[in-house]
Amino acid sequence: MTASSLKVYKSCIFALFATSSSPSVTAFRPSLQRIPFSSTAIALPSTSGVAAHAHTPFSFQQRCFTRATHPLMGINYLLSYDYIPDVLEKRGPYREGHLDLAKKLLDEGKCLSGGPKGTVGNSVPSGALFIFTDEESAKKFVEQDPYVSNGIVTGHTIEEWNVVIQKE
Repeated sequence: MTASSLKVYKSCIFALFATSSSPSVTAFRPSLQRIPFSSTAIALPSTSGVAAHAHTPFSFQQRCFTRATHPLMGINYLLSYDYIPDVLEKRGPYREGHLDLAKKLLDEGKCLSGGPKGTVGNSVPSGALFIFTDEESAKKFVEQDPYVSNGIVTGHTIEEWNVVIQKE
């Protein structure tokens, strides 16, 4: 099989369930090897040491992240901040405005939770993580946050999070 015989779709996972069509291959092994490609992954079967059928064509199963295989609990948006190393010393004048903005969006039901994050055992946070109900609220928070406008935040990302399971 050549790489050109595979079509790779962004945001999808392909699983290859059959083995090579070569007559010399007489083994099949259901275990899969995962090879990530940014937001795409291809799963290839391992054929070492187990019997398979000769001349079996490859078959693909496609699972897109955008198509639910189970009903989703909901889609949320993760806002992740990166902080300056001396955040604890420099955040003081901006902390109240930062927290007031988060509380306002929490009261409106737009922000579900948020707080600092960092390496286990390290007392200085490396950033923060917030969960929003919609992308617009996450963007609004970044635009209005005094931590961002005053250089406490060095970078941020907003990612979609498809919630499949959660405690009710």
